[in-house]
Amino acid sequence: MTGQVPVFKLYGEDRAWPTPDLIHCESIAERSRLHGWEISAHLHSDLLQVLYIQSGHAEVEIDGQVRVLDQAAVQVVPALCVHGFRFSEDIQGHVLTLAQPMVEHLGAALERPPLTQAVCYLAQGQEPRLDMLFATLAHEYGQHEAGRELMLQSLISALLVWLVRQALANEHEEALLSDRGRHHLRRFQGVVEAHYSEHRPLDWYASQLGLSVAHLNSLCRRLAGQSGLQLIHQRLLLEAKRNLVYTSMTVAQVADSLGFSEAAYFSRFFRRMTGLSPRAFRERR
Repeated sequence: MTGQVPVFKLYGEDRAWPTPDLIHCESIAERSRLHGWEISAHLHSDLLQVLYIQSGHAEVEIDGQVRVLDQAAVQVVPALCVHGFRFSEDIQGHVLTLAQPMVEHLGAALERPPLTQAVCYLAQGQEPRLDMLFATLAHEYGQHEAGRELMLQSLISALLVWLVRQALANEHEEALLSDRGRHHLRRFQGVVEAHYSEHRPLDWYASQLGLSVAHLNSLCRRLAGQSGLQLIHQRLLLEAKRNLVYTSMTVAQVADSLGFSEAAYFSRFFRRMTGLSPRAFRERR
């Protein structure tokens, strides 16, 4: 592929900025529905986005890294970060877009800027609080009642504080994780990189590391947010997408290169992971 990554104010918008506010709030479905539930890779030069995924399925790709979300989570997308999304048609959630001056103004009182890195925080039991916060944000944004601007700033400030606390909690948790656990995960990722196209079962990987399957899965979920098998499948899927987008290989050739015994089996795997056939994915790209 050639050319530059598209730069948008809001995805698909020709207008410089569609609102007099320094923020924009809408449901995830509102915009993604217009684009077949897929937001292609792009970036924002001076906007920052916070997505709250309440329910449904989301595939988040940020700077070439793909993460699948099937549970409530908050995804932070900083400015100048290349990102794209694929959502299921039953997706529920909100997208909050903040202009950089708003972020700097509200973040000035915090000890650390909460929105400088692409990061995802699982809700983990905090769904009621987040539901209320984003629902109130959406309501206030859509109304023009007295004190609207102050209320919006207060709600966004509350969100920023929540994000800072999640970052601090994650740092504390990571500090408690043993070096041995991180070492095992790195070794697992190395073995996956060398053997993902061989379709080995998870217990084979565990035996290579001298771990039980339960221990390996626990490490993967705790340190990477996915099961061991999901990490293997994500690596296999990433290579499949690369071949479909960047090469002229046929679907059968891609399937064979990735160790699938039949092209039909590969197509079923790809559709299960993405919701599209390999051919349809290639045509969209």
